[in-house]
Amino acid sequence: MKENDGPRRAIEHGFPHLATVRASITALFRRMSADGIRAHAPSFSPADAAFDASEDLHLGAQRLASAMVRALRLPEARMVVAFRPMDEAATVELTAGPEYFVEVNDRFRTHRRDLAAALSHEVAHVLLHRLELAFPDPAENEILTDTAAAYLGAGWLLLDAYREDALTHQRLGYLTPEEFGYVLAKRAALFDEDPSPWFTSPQAYEAYVRGSALAARDLRRAPLAAAGPAARRRYARARRCGLAPRDGSAYRFEPAGSGPALRVSFPCPVCEQRVRVPVGGRLRARCGLCRSVLDCDT
Repeated sequence: MKENDGPRRAIEHGFPHLATVRASITALFRRMSADGIRAHAPSFSPADAAFDASEDLHLGAQRLASAMVRALRLPEARMVVAFRPMDEAATVELTAGPEYFVEVNDRFRTHRRDLAAALSHEVAHVLLHRLELAFPDPAENEILTDTAAAYLGAGWLLLDAYREDALTHQRLGYLTPEEFGYVLAKRAALFDEDPSPWFTSPQAYEAYVRGSALAARDLRRAPLAAAGPAARRRYARARRCGLAPRDGSAYRFEPAGSGPALRVSFPCPVCEQRVRVPVGGRLRARCGLCRSVLDCDT
């Protein structure tokens, strides 16, 4: 896992990887099923992530690694943690298991508050390896790993490791802070949990708020009934013409059969799998992938 650490290194912001993040959430639901995803509750405990200077370094690192394995539901996996000088924050050797070797940057010997965050990414790598879930592009695969860690309850630590002030610019992982906030907000909506009290970094909390705002807009995309008036008007114009919208909206119209009837397809606001429903007014649709019930006005 890469890290961005230092007083001069610029930290990327915004949502440059949003399409890959959304594809990652869909891939997790497809590979793990809705029940498998929902089994990852609750999130990793802040108490389990605590690691102060009084605890033995190696015993504490093993404790954190074991807790992360349990949180990501890998009971047969064993993590062996070692420290060494390196450019990356951490790396893991992916093998057939059940024993996996994780090497972490020597600086975590003293910067212990972020060790659990580094381990969350590496244990997520192990989980995806054992699920045989990967994207062809290595860069997109790292986005998938961060998304999996966050969506499955451990990656809030990666966002909390983000600090940006006059003295320190630190970010762990490959998602931007706002993208981590977006994924965590999607998880929070699914599990009805609020991770905001867990953040010790003020910048992490602010990024979570910005990511949450985008996640909330997903719930107001037409043809969802919660869409705002402007989105409803744009949708109605596109529906009359039976054309794809020109404003970047993700819904698409298509013939429902041999007659003039139409169907509309749109991304599920929970799992981003496309849902297809008839055009014709108010209805409730169930996503076939995540089983969420969606109130629509088509």
